[in-house]
Amino acid sequence: MKVLWRLFYSKNIKKPKILDSWLNYLEDDINNEIPKTITYDTWRIFPQFVEFIQLNGYQSYDDNEAWPCLFGVSRPLLKPFELKPFNFQTESITSRKKLNSNNEDINPIIRPDSSLNHRDLSTGELRLSNTKSYKFTSNDLIDCGVIGEGNFGIVCKMIHDKSETIMAVKRIRSTVDERCQKQMIKELDIVMRDNTCPHIVQFYGALFKEGDCWICMELMNTSLDHFYKFVYHKLDQFIPESILAYITFATLQALDYIKSRWEIIHRDVKPSNILVSRTTLKLCDFGISGQLIDSIAKTRDAGCRPYLPPERIDPTRATHDGYDVRSDVWSLGITLYEISTGYFPFREWTSVYDQLEQIVEGPSLEFKIDRLSDDCKKFINACLNKDENLRPKYKQLLEHEFLQKAKEIQKIENVSGYLSHIIDGLEKNTDKFKLYYYLSYNSQ
Repeated sequence: MKVLWRLFYSKNIKKPKILDSWLNYLEDDINNEIPKTITYDTWRIFPQFVEFIQLNGYQSYDDNEAWPCLFGVSRPLLKPFELKPFNFQTESITSRKKLNSNNEDINPIIRPDSSLNHRDLSTGELRLSNTKSYKFTSNDLIDCGVIGEGNFGIVCKMIHDKSETIMAVKRIRSTVDERCQKQMIKELDIVMRDNTCPHIVQFYGALFKEGDCWICMELMNTSLDHFYKFVYHKLDQFIPESILAYITFATLQALDYIKSRWEIIHRDVKPSNILVSRTTLKLCDFGISGQLIDSIAKTRDAGCRPYLPPERIDPTRATHDGYDVRSDVWSLGITLYEISTGYFPFREWTSVYDQLEQIVEGPSLEFKIDRLSDDCKKFINACLNKDENLRPKYKQLLEHEFLQKAKEIQKIENVSGYLSHIIDGLEKNTDKFKLYYYLSYNSQ
């Protein structure tokens, strides 16, 4: 029996029917496919699924060998045991001791404490314009399917039922308490009401559902991550320097705006957080407070964060307290290197030690591509200076010679024509479209 974990995790299939023979599947090596992110979230999102397993009388031999579908353990040892039906509507996880045949306490299912300690802020305000807003819950949103996923959770295309507005909803796993939830909603609301930058994605509203933060925002055509991969690896072309300059200018303008306007430092600049439409580019994920970012970091698998600068990987190198904008400048430099060449500049890391050795202790990156101008190369190399004190800030970069003509590039080079051309290519080729593009909503 094949389990489609992506559909299961995004609630796009009904509760699986688990038979005794299905246990053979759980012990199969194919369990390596099960996403690590499903560890405890499945318990929180699918209690009925857990209940079904319990009521069929199976339990691991050891408390440390929990269910693969709950904790990512690849090969549990299973044996039957007797268990009275557990009522998820009236009983809490700790309200009853579960005993095996030897009268030993067994607690195979552990729900995160943070999920138990606060109620969900399940109602939010959806502000679609200065004059149009709605109170809404998750029940007012029609789910059209998953259009993206990552360590943070998933992004779904959804339709607001009352206004028929199509939007992207980022569902971020969160372990923060109720007080922090209210603060995050407040911060997002400030950003939503006071955005005049053309290169910042529009936020519509947010709410909390089952402990997750749902952020509703405008739907763009694709991300820069998908865009550049299609250009380099499917079309076998490269992104022209004039377009690179425009991408750089738009991203920097957005980063500078959120810092000067709201004192927000992005902290997660990368191609997948730069969104592309047929006419422009926009930065997303900037309105997430430090509290939620810290919460996300706690739920991520321990490992490498590819766009982190040396001073964030090894805090002993940092010369400033807290997060400085020059850390985002490094991340921008890695992003520009990637979209200029078509590949990530470092080899694949197998451990945090590898990342530490290459980025912190290894030689500095030197960007040198013959087809690009000296100004372009100097700009990217300045962003990739390992010494954060020598790395320029946003204002300095916006005055760099590489970007002096960027303000006029959209008029001269017809940026929207180029963006539309690439997106058209994505849509016309079904296979490539499925691999690299957010599937479009069909209203019929």
